[in-house]
Amino acid sequence: MLGLKLPTDPRWVNIVSKNIDEILTDHAYCEQKAASTAISFIVTYPEYPELVQEMIALSREEMGHFKMVHDRILARGKTLGRYRKDEYVIQLMKFFPKGGSRITQLVHRLLYAALIEARSCERFRLLSEELEDKELAEFYRKLMVSEAGHYTLFLNFARKYGDRKEVDQKWQDLLDFEAGIMKDLGKSETIHG
Repeated sequence: MLGLKLPTDPRWVNIVSKNIDEILTDHAYCEQKAASTAISFIVTYPEYPELVQEMIALSREEMGHFKMVHDRILARGKTLGRYRKDEYVIQLMKFFPKGGSRITQLVHRLLYAALIEARSCERFRLLSEELEDKELAEFYRKLMVSEAGHYTLFLNFARKYGDRKEVDQKWQDLLDFEAGIMKDLGKSETIHG
């Protein structure tokens, strides 16, 4: 369903399971960035009322997820760790050229967001199936369903606002590029890395 060209190496879960506090901190910041991205769409593209309405709801949902992850961190007797850059996102954002028309920029941002959500969904599925901590596994199963909805939301908006054939080709090209990035990732206790 997600269309990812290279699945995550299952050994990634072994790394994560030994570093739960680190993955929770990274996950918390991913949720915060997702909320910020939704707000950025509102600020940058206010002329698209349907997009604005969906991004209002999404920003609330993502901040709710941030709180849920933060609560888990606190319940473990820890505090939110320091923010760190997301190498996956940094590399991914190099794919589309800068510039272009306003609609082209919107479509590119929507496709990036769709792919980030798709990869998060795939990673959450692995965590839900493989973590020994059953409560945490169930937590990630619920979030996996949510991420799948976000992935389709962004992809559908890209297809709505751009030329469908062109958008679908860009999506496939982006998926190919992302598979190349993933060959070098999956070795750290981060959601995307």
